[in-house]
Amino acid sequence: MNAKELIARRIAMEFNNGDVVNLGIGLPTQVANYVPEDVHITLQSENGFLGLTALDPDNANPNMVNAGGQLCGIAAGGSTFDSAFSFALIRGGHVAACVLGGLEVDQEANLANWMVPGKMVPGMGGAMDLVTGARKVIIGMEHCTKNGDSKILKKCTLPLTAQNKVNLIVTELAVFGFADRKMVLREHAPGVDLDTIKAKTVADFVVADDFKEMVISQRDL
Repeated sequence: MNAKELIARRIAMEFNNGDVVNLGIGLPTQVANYVPEDVHITLQSENGFLGLTALDPDNANPNMVNAGGQLCGIAAGGSTFDSAFSFALIRGGHVAACVLGGLEVDQEANLANWMVPGKMVPGMGGAMDLVTGARKVIIGMEHCTKNGDSKILKKCTLPLTAQNKVNLIVTELAVFGFADRKMVLREHAPGVDLDTIKAKTVADFVVADDFKEMVISQRDL
């Protein structure tokens, strides 16, 4: 199992029956493939859908794409609408959770995920609205950059997407939450010890009293 699949399988355990969930482009779209079969969620996309199905290239509707431009399908009972209504859902607090990728997250629950200075980027998309409007903000990302630098910092260095809005960070090494203005290490990945997490994390954090090994979705394993 690669790092991205592990992250997606762990995030898939965060939802409850009836949740409306928005999955960002990239790694977050994989989460839909691993939601436990007894948990029924509704996927929302900011380009105007409720009821998207998990990515299935062989059975995708050639006339439909998700917010990332990938061909997708829609479940029975799903609906389509314009972007104004879609963002009214997001800004109105009707999205239970959003899952986004991250370039940096810091110990103050700040997120930077939309711009790298000096590089051409498409813009923030719906990220700023989602992290403000969704009731739970989950960041799924690899723990370090390709150069080995930690992406979990004392203070973000890139332009922020939002301040103090992140609720949960899931990486291939660990799960962090936030409580009482502190970053809290809640879980470790299988085979990963506390010293490894400390060595690869620049941010200051405390270890939860019930620190434990993460449980991942077993769907289709």
